[in-house]
Order: sequence, then structure tokens, then C-alpha cells
Amino acid sequence: MTSPPRPLDRLIRPKSIAVFGGKEARRVIEQCDRMGFSGQIWPVHPREEEILGRRCYRSVAELPAAPDAAFIGVNRSLTIEIIRDLAQRGAGGAICYASGFREAANELSDGNDLQDALVAAAGDMPIVGPNCYGFINMLDGALLWPDQHGMQRVERGVAVLTQSSNIACNISMQKRGLPLAYVMTAGNQAQTGLSDLACAVIEDPRVTAVGLHIEGFDSLEALERLAARARDLRKAVVTLKVGKSEAAQRATVSHTASLAGDDRVSSALLARLGIGRVDTLPELLETLKLLHLSGPLKNADISSMSCSGGEASLMADAGVRRRVSFRPLKEKQRQPLRESLGEMVTIANPLDYHTFVWGNREKQTAAFTAMMRGDYALNLIVLDFPRLDRCDAADWVTTCEAVIAAAKATGAVAGIVASLGENMPEETALSLMAAGVIPFFGIDEALAAAETAAAIGAVWAKPAAPAPLMAAASEGQAATMTEAEAKAELAHAGVAVPPGRTAQSPTQAADAAEELGFPVVLKGLGVAHKTEAGAVRLNLKCREEVLAAAEVMAALASGYLVEKMIESPVAELIVGALRDPVAGPVLTLGAGGILVELLNDSAILMLPATEQDIREAIDGLKIARLLYGYRGAPKADVAALVKIVAAVASYVVTHASKLEELDINPIMVLPEGRGAVAADALIRRRK
Repeated sequence: MTSPPRPLDRLIRPKSIAVFGGKEARRVIEQCDRMGFSGQIWPVHPREEEILGRRCYRSVAELPAAPDAAFIGVNRSLTIEIIRDLAQRGAGGAICYASGFREAANELSDGNDLQDALVAAAGDMPIVGPNCYGFINMLDGALLWPDQHGMQRVERGVAVLTQSSNIACNISMQKRGLPLAYVMTAGNQAQTGLSDLACAVIEDPRVTAVGLHIEGFDSLEALERLAARARDLRKAVVTLKVGKSEAAQRATVSHTASLAGDDRVSSALLARLGIGRVDTLPELLETLKLLHLSGPLKNADISSMSCSGGEASLMADAGVRRRVSFRPLKEKQRQPLRESLGEMVTIANPLDYHTFVWGNREKQTAAFTAMMRGDYALNLIVLDFPRLDRCDAADWVTTCEAVIAAAKATGAVAGIVASLGENMPEETALSLMAAGVIPFFGIDEALAAAETAAAIGAVWAKPAAPAPLMAAASEGQAATMTEAEAKAELAHAGVAVPPGRTAQSPTQAADAAEELGFPVVLKGLGVAHKTEAGAVRLNLKCREEVLAAAEVMAALASGYLVEKMIESPVAELIVGALRDPVAGPVLTLGAGGILVELLNDSAILMLPATEQDIREAIDGLKIARLLYGYRGAPKADVAALVKIVAAVASYVVTHASKLEELDINPIMVLPEGRGAVAADALIRRRK
């Protein structure tokens, strides 16, 4: 897939729309009329004289002019003919509604061919789909959309894009107070992908943030362009990424592949680009509300207030699962809070302000103001509303007014959180959004939004990372090096390895051991998963032990590697690399040795990586506590570990087109000042 060479502006912000087909085309006209589209609409139909009061044209050639946008709701074969005519007429772009193309290739033998023919017919005219509903533009009332929706006209808002037309319908029905400027679908992404559409809508000055529901990355280059423009325009992008890459190849000879996984690589890629990632649709919508009103957060420091200890506990517990911080109060906050709340309230964060000030707008405003002056990135007040059809919500409205007043007085970012989403009435959510206060539906969703917005803010606060390393695989079959060959390669690249010798017979192995000096390690060459196969013997202290061990391994091994025994490490780590089908070569770093799968403690590093990137990845591991002297144990030589990982990263970058897989497990990290050593290594490289 390539990005369309012609801009998408005419298509997504049209002044004239042509519609082709029957029922679906009629619905497009109805939706545009209902939403007040002020441009021209030209129905095209072979038999009808008029549709909804508009003259019908018989063909593209009869249209008064080349339309900015076209909705094509006819069968798949006729779709290709109309696309060709529109392209020749100079139309701005088209939505291809029909299905039966590549998505149905398993059922229809001509599905792939028809999709290729569709793209060829379009030429340089942008097309969206096929197999998609189209889009809704609520800024201009332009709806190339053949179905119901739940949206209203807005003057500014967020754009949400998805491959799935049904998910787009569901999002359009949200009652969360989120102003939706655009809802778009991409279908098969035959020519124009989600990232291309997102690059177009983010340029609209009325768009505040962009949300993507991604089943599979369309184009890494387009995603990079989107991330760069988002950063330039200060409009954040957040994704709900689902599924696995269809092109993924799972390596089987090392631990690296199982530690990485397509999904974890996707997260690392998005993080590097400064694009947020959430796990659910509610989290996506709640995050977009936060980004719409405040943009990315300056950090992850959050305050929380509620009139219940139970709600305070729920908030605190939910925070444990998120990268957010309920930072303690500043000293200057304590006295104003005490004065407004009284002596019986424990001044803390999260704060339970009890019911002593309930219904008292003046005191609530004073308390909320004091909390919001603590320089938190986000200030939350937990407030579940009563049923408006059965109860009186006057005191809840008073609390909302106090929150709004405090936010205006301090300039702080504030939100009201309903612990149960259904306890936030839509009219209340809309009024809060209009006042600049974020109405959050659910505690977990609110903290997910805060975590995501803070992560984007942290990336934007640093210089932009270089583009991910993309290197196409060279021709030739991948071959696995022996451990001795792999270590020789790595040593040349600057990776510390144990002194060692290769041998072809037990006698040569014993001779090599005597040259190196005891104790030694004996390994059988040409054996995968040596430990499980019994092809490793540690701490051999004399010639006779080496001879005996070598005789036992003779039936398994094609030769021997004898190495000097390494002293006991503070910790063992794994570093590896593999080729991801989307992101290219990536690095994996984590707890190694026999604990590699047991702990599943690892991080993904996109390449190229700096030593600062590597140190931050190490510090984020659970095993980092061992490296820095857990419970009085010796500290590890972290500096030496960083240098080894940096050398591996440099080796991967240098051999990016040929390297298929690399696995060093373990790197034995010795006490501070003693270094770090790659004790085992595997490399698969194309010849």
C-alpha cells in the first residue's frame, strides 16, 4: 500500500458530493440534509428522475462538475467502473461501500484481483475502502455515511478512526460528553490507510486530538508522519491497538521471540513515536476527553478527593495498577484544607473530605481550590450522581459548581469521576465539558486516561527520537552460527565474552582447559538448548573431569567450546534481537538465565537506541532491584551492562539487513567494577 499522492482535503471536507446507488445513496443524502450540509449533492442513478427532491444524473460524465467527494453504493464490479470515470473526471476522492474484495478472498476467488483493479482504476484519486461505511464530518455536516449515527454538529472536537464500520457506529452513539468532530472508517485500506486519514484530519484546526482503533498497522511511514505532525501541532494521538500482525514470523530457537511478541513490539513502537495506547474502547474515549480539554499532561502526579473513604480506597487501589502517582500534599496546602474541612478530616492524597462540607458551595470551593494549588497534573473529584428520574441532584450540582469555580481560580486541570459510568448523566457530562472540567466515566478509565496523557507528555518533553530502524531482509537462507562463532562476532563488536577455545575431541578439550586454567565450563557445539540436552557442564576443576564430561557429550555435539568459568554474578539478564515484520529489527532486554520465562520480566527497545534509552529500560525491569543492591547485597556493574547492550544494539544496526535473530542468555552482571560477560550467545544470520 502507498499513500495517495493527492491530498485528502476535498474528500473529507467536500463542497460537492455525488452519490451512486439506491438505498445506501438515499441514506447519505438524508444524513447530509439532517445535519445541515450546505454544499451541492448530486445523485447518480440509471432510472430515477429525482431522489429527495434532487435531479438524478445518469453518469459521471453528466455531473455539473467533478465532485469533491463521492459515495459509491453499488456492486463491486460497477464500483470499479465508476471509480475509473471519477478519476478521469478529476474528482476529489470516493468512498467504496461494496464488499467482496480482498477481505473475502478466501470465499471469492477473484477478490484479490478485483481489489487490485479497483486501486488501478483510481490512479492518483484517493479512495477509502472498499468494504467500508465511509465517514462523518460533524464540523461541516458532510456525511458520506449510509446508516444511523448518534452525533451532533460541533465547532471543534476529536477525530476517531477505525477499520471497523460497526465499531464506528457504536462510537457515534456514545453518551459520555465527548465532542466528535470526525468518525471515519477505512475498511480494507486498499489505497488509503487509517494513518493517511489521520494525517489529513489532524491538519484541521478544529480537531483537538485523534483516536485510532487499529487492527493492523497500514504503513509505518504514514504512522511516523502522523506522530511527527501530532507533535508539531500539539495534538495528541491515542490508539486502541488490537490483534497480531498477519505477517509475523515466530522464531523458535531462542527465548527472544517469546519475550518480544508482536503486541509488545507494537507498544514499544507507539511509545517511541509518542502515540498513546489504551486497552479498551471506554479508555479510548475517556482519554480523548482529557486530551481534548487539556492535551498531554506534564507528569503523572494526580490528586483525588471524595466524600467517602470507600471511594478514596478505590482510587488508591486503582492507582497501583497504573503509572500514576498520588503525590503527597505540599505543606502549604494543609492549613487551607484544614480550615475548610475541619479537624476530623485526615489531610492526605487521596483525600476523604467526609460529608461535613456537603452542599456547602463556599467551603467545597475553598477545599477544592486548596487541593488544586498543589501543582498536580490532574485533579480528580469522585462524584456519582443520583438517578435524575427518581432523585434530587441539587447538592451534586453544587459540588460541580464548586469544582468548576476552583478550576477556574487555579487554572488547574480538573475532572469529576463517576465510579460507575452509568452514574454520570449525559447532560451533566456535556455541561462539565462546556465548563472545561472533564467528566470521567469510571475510576479505572480515568486513571488510564491520566497514565496515557502523561506518557505522551513525557515523550514530547524530550527531543524527538530518530526514526525506527527499517531494513529490508536480504536474500538468502538464515543459518545458525555455533556459539563459538557467535561469540567471536560479538567480541569483535565490543561485547565482553569469557576467554575460550574450541576443540574437536575430548583430548583437545582437556588440553584447552589446561591452557585456560581451571575451573572451566564445557559446552557441546551444534546443540540447541544445551542445558536441557545435557550439553553444558559447569565448574570443571581438573583435566579428568573435562575428559569425562566431553565423552558423555560426544554423541550430541559436533565439537566443544571450553571457557573460563565466570565468578558468581549479582544478576543474570538476557538481551536479544529479532526482525519484526512491521517495526524492523528490535531489541529485547530482561531477566535472563533459567528465570527468563518464569519471571517474564522484559522490555522492548526500538533501534537505534542510546545509552540513556538502555539505562531507562534496565531501570524499568523488576530485576533492577537486584542490580542496585537488594537488601544489602552487592551492587552490580550496571555501567558495564549498559555498554554490552549498547554494543549489541550497534551490532544489530550494522547487520540489520542480514540479521534474523540474536540471543545472549545470560549476560552475567558481576559486582560493581568487575564488569559483565556474555556467557552464552546465539546468532541466526542470512548468508
